[in-house]
Amino acid sequence: MAELKIYNADKPVAALVLAHGAGAGQSSAWMVKAAQALADRDITCATFDFPYITAGRKVPDRAPALEAHWREVLHEAKAILKKVPLFIGGKSMGGRISSHIAAQGVDGVGGLIFFGYPLHPPGQPGKRRDAHLPEIKEPMLFIQGSADTFGNESELRALVPTLRNATLHIVPTGDHSFKVRGGAKAVDAAFADVIDMAAEWMRAGTALP
Repeated sequence: MAELKIYNADKPVAALVLAHGAGAGQSSAWMVKAAQALADRDITCATFDFPYITAGRKVPDRAPALEAHWREVLHEAKAILKKVPLFIGGKSMGGRISSHIAAQGVDGVGGLIFFGYPLHPPGQPGKRRDAHLPEIKEPMLFIQGSADTFGNESELRALVPTLRNATLHIVPTGDHSFKVRGGAKAVDAAFADVIDMAAEWMRAGTALP
């Protein structure tokens, strides 16, 4: 049974199940900061650890195991977060695995948010991870740093129009974790922009007929 950590919004308009990236779990600084910031913007956020993190291992399990756990988490989240529209997504790998289960078919999900989609390993643009994306029926939001080595602005601008219902938000000069040039204030502003965009997109999605 997955253990969800819930960051409750005072007056939630939506909820997001947010999965962590490959290198760090739900207690990492970025994950905690993002979840708290979303809750401050009326989005209840739920986070979790994949089993390899819980077991203290550094190398992620293979995709089928990660997908199975994501589905278990989603099942539990639906039982807990009943009163508001539910979205799924994550940082890097966590978002990619959410796209796997969506491509295979999910119910009751309003959309997906990718915080830095890992389109390919750094320096290996030929090893694409997008073949399944056209199968996703739900709306998608890609938030990507323009200088992300896992998929830069030009690569994402070419990809997104080929998908069914996808939106792209670029963070100028941002890397895979949205760190930008210009010092601490610029980094803080870029992070706020990322969270604002995610919250506004979910809020708009809940208003759709």
